[in-house]
Amino acid sequence: MFRNRTVSLVIPAYNEEETIRQVVEEFRQEPHLDEIVVVDNNCKDRTAEFAAAAGARVIAEQRPGYGSALMAGMDAAKSDILVLVEADGSFRARDVVKLLVYLDDAGMVMGTRTTRQMVEQGANMRFLLRWGNVFMAKFLQVCWMRPSEPRFTDVGCTFRALTSATYRKIRHRLRQTGPAFSPEMMCAALQERCRIIEVPVTYSQRMGGESKHSDTFLRQAKTAWKMFKTICRKRFLERGAPLPAATETPSSAR
Repeated sequence: MFRNRTVSLVIPAYNEEETIRQVVEEFRQEPHLDEIVVVDNNCKDRTAEFAAAAGARVIAEQRPGYGSALMAGMDAAKSDILVLVEADGSFRARDVVKLLVYLDDAGMVMGTRTTRQMVEQGANMRFLLRWGNVFMAKFLQVCWMRPSEPRFTDVGCTFRALTSATYRKIRHRLRQTGPAFSPEMMCAALQERCRIIEVPVTYSQRMGGESKHSDTFLRQAKTAWKMFKTICRKRFLERGAPLPAATETPSSAR
């Protein structure tokens, strides 16, 4: 609990048996978390078993994709505050309190991995990936310069916190099932006039496995293109109610 508000941690997982136990055990030591929800997104390994053994509440989501898993986890979470994090061990539990503190002043708090001093050796944040995230974040920032005047440096950081009230406000605007879900959340919050604050977080080397979205230049380019299209759609095409939900094939959702 944090300042009389309960806190849920949501972890989307797709074949993360190498890391999920360590991640859950680390975050269980964070005193402000009331529950940890791991979303089994069609895992073919022992991710769900290991997560449950480490003390997480495991739910299943059959719709493939990072966005689908996160929405299922947030829908199932029981707390006043939702914290989202990856299952690969690249983020540290000690940074949870950074996000929670700023929720006193905002509806959503984003982590950023582009502060060079916070990127540890071996982390998957090479020059092109880092500056690609900065460029896309600045594009999003310019799109909403009026009336919101946000300040962003990272659209791909999945370590973030939001109030359950904010999630309820933006839920009907979320339709992306893949990695573009990350900037879509930011755009949806701005559409609903929610305040967003960004804070630096530690970004570490993965404990195991490989990224589904940024391990090669081709995947980085595809992810960037999806994010660009999503930002443009949210800013220039959705003036009122969101567009009808789009469908993605399983291969394009990850």
